[in-house]
Amino acid sequence: MGELLKNITFEGWVEHVFDHPVSELTNAWYWDTERDWWEEDTPDTVEYMTRAFENAALVFEPFSDSQLNQGLWFLASNACSSHMFALMNEKIPWPARQRCIQSFHQLYEQCFARRCSPHLSHIDEPGASPLNMVCYMWWDINPLYAKPGDTAHRELAEAVLQVMESTLYLESNPCRESALHGLGHWQHAYPERVGQIIDSFSMTRPALPERLEAYMKAAYTGYVL
Repeated sequence: MGELLKNITFEGWVEHVFDHPVSELTNAWYWDTERDWWEEDTPDTVEYMTRAFENAALVFEPFSDSQLNQGLWFLASNACSSHMFALMNEKIPWPARQRCIQSFHQLYEQCFARRCSPHLSHIDEPGASPLNMVCYMWWDINPLYAKPGDTAHRELAEAVLQVMESTLYLESNPCRESALHGLGHWQHAYPERVGQIIDSFSMTRPALPERLEAYMKAAYTGYVL
């Protein structure tokens, strides 16, 4: 067991998450049982993720696309860390958690839209940037699942759906693909809301690649991988 990192600063947290050599995700640094660690389901986690995502262009500039893919996968996936569980922790005030979820849009706008290559991941187009994968899988590996029967979950669900909706309007097909991926998974829980989001986008959207157009239709009915 590594060292418990106490009173970690924002800069120390960024280094802890992203400043590592790149390996295959199945052999990434965070699987090392001897690695240093810290309590992740905390208000500090919410604050640090919000600060990083709202300033993604600057904060992530020193890191390669591969390092960002590795670090963002660590943050998003509950198989790798508990960071996202902090956003469901009702002991943490909702306004702070809401702002963090809203900051996902800046992550897409300032990082994914600028640094992902224009390849589609659901069809495994060759030559994609390493960063495309975590962009595409963001809502798939993230534990912020739809819970339509839980009234306490309603505000969180709407915040998530609003980010998916706003991401559709970014001038980035990988970001649009990611949003549609998330909407497709949430369609079974919120069919009317997802339908309204996609219908509104369809009325104003630019021409999409044929494969992305087909993926949007699949998301509308909830049939996405």
